[in-house]
Amino acid sequence: MAMGMTSALDARSRQDHLDQLRARTFDVLVVGGGVTGAGAALDAASRGLRVALVESRDLAAGTSSRSSKLIHGGLRYLEQFDFKLVREALKERDLLVSRLAPHLVRPVTFLYPIRNRVIEQPYVAAGLTLYDALEGVRRPMPRHRNLSLKEARRLVPGLRTDALSGGMIYYDAQVDDARFTLALARTAAAHGAVITTRTSVTEMLRDERGERVVGARVRDEESGAEIEVTADAVVVCAGVWTGPVTSLPGGAEPGFRVRMSKGVHVMVPGEAIDSHTGMIIRTEKSVLFIIPWTRRRWIVGTTDTPWEGDRAEPAATGEDVDYILQHANDVLARPLTRDDVVGLFVGLRPLVAADESTSTTKLSREHVVDVPIPGLAAIAGGKYTTYRIMARDVIDAALEGYDVPGSVTDRLPLIGADGLPALELSVDRLAEDHDLEPETVRYLVRRYGTLALEVLDLVARDPALAEPLIEPGPWLRAEVCYAVTHEGALHAEDIVARRTRMLIESSELAEQAAPLIAELMAGLLGWDEQRVEQEVAACRRLVEAEHTALAEARTAARDLAGT
Repeated sequence: MAMGMTSALDARSRQDHLDQLRARTFDVLVVGGGVTGAGAALDAASRGLRVALVESRDLAAGTSSRSSKLIHGGLRYLEQFDFKLVREALKERDLLVSRLAPHLVRPVTFLYPIRNRVIEQPYVAAGLTLYDALEGVRRPMPRHRNLSLKEARRLVPGLRTDALSGGMIYYDAQVDDARFTLALARTAAAHGAVITTRTSVTEMLRDERGERVVGARVRDEESGAEIEVTADAVVVCAGVWTGPVTSLPGGAEPGFRVRMSKGVHVMVPGEAIDSHTGMIIRTEKSVLFIIPWTRRRWIVGTTDTPWEGDRAEPAATGEDVDYILQHANDVLARPLTRDDVVGLFVGLRPLVAADESTSTTKLSREHVVDVPIPGLAAIAGGKYTTYRIMARDVIDAALEGYDVPGSVTDRLPLIGADGLPALELSVDRLAEDHDLEPETVRYLVRRYGTLALEVLDLVARDPALAEPLIEPGPWLRAEVCYAVTHEGALHAEDIVARRTRMLIESSELAEQAAPLIAELMAGLLGWDEQRVEQEVAACRRLVEAEHTALAEARTAARDLAGT
């Protein structure tokens, strides 16, 4: 049985974690550090099993940091009559909001603008009524309601009035996807899981007869050293990388094929859209969301198109940007232009399909699990919202025939959730005790939940860490140190891209903050000046890539407009 441990993922203890991979025999080895992999590690560890997780890059480095950042039932799936998926997702959304992660998953309102009251309103009302009904009776979210044009305009002063006759307001939830994935991994660690990043699988290990997978050979990407990890079951939760991982030497391809669907989102400044709520807009292909992110930014997206290119860094096109802006402008009085786009990010959905001709928009978001050979299980498909069900199902499949307890994750709050109501009422006292502004403490509580107390402990020991990381911005220097000592950040890019989300919120601030981030990390990780310069250069390359992608998308969009 796994013993309880600290939830801290201390980058300074990484060698100890690698030594454990080499020395111990595990019940489950999870391959992949996205939301499904982290969820699978937590599911298995919380059943009392010995668990290891290996991730070739950083936690949530792929799709799990590039989603729409919504926890939702999937209103558009009702049109596909996928009622099971919607009901399941709504149940999971409500669990996360009310019990499992209220510090990370919060309700958010969406306005559905109505153009034609006679034709469109009854149709939309019927869909939202069904959406509410599928949620059930015990519900943490209010039901939808109708709005007159005047009420809709009051909520969204930036709405076009010439094309609208009213609207409907409904509720879903929002999450910082990268930080949520991190919380899953840390909760798994608290239950004994060994979590290592920058650790790639190079080969599946078979038993003497070659009939069963009994572990994997992994490479430490930091040193190049190889380690044999022994496990009763290897569980591949690699998203769009499922094929390349399962087809490694010693592996076996599952009975499904993953098709990649590209989802592009753009960031626009807060002042570009005059609204007090998010919005959902119907398009000819799907729906488009306008999502409040911070006070300074809106997320607008997404697209849903096939992708056959680079899995690591999918690219947006001018056509993607134009599609997003065009449909947003259908309802906005002040049109968004390409110059309003201050950032973009692109994720790849791992959809499951047997028919190559099927449009990715029409492919089901339900997940598929397969055990192609004893000791090896793989999962693909699904939605971010239903990660917990996916994790449960793939662990059940991997350990079928073993005498193991059932999943308990529906009753297991993530770290940072317990005691949240009391902490929220203590913000003013904590601000006074640490000589901080109440808004700063409130920001920490919203980002870390009750783990904000651990960040504040760093400030208490070294008041200089209460200084801003960069102006303007909410980030503190203490957060950089905490990312190293508790959140497994090995590189400066881990902090700018995923621990703080600075890269997508303001790449310029990310570039300016990189030298200080590297210096703070150096003090903890023993880096010399050359290593600091390398880390800063890596962050600048990230920023340059962001600027290049944005410039190319803008230019391509202008070229399209001129043809």
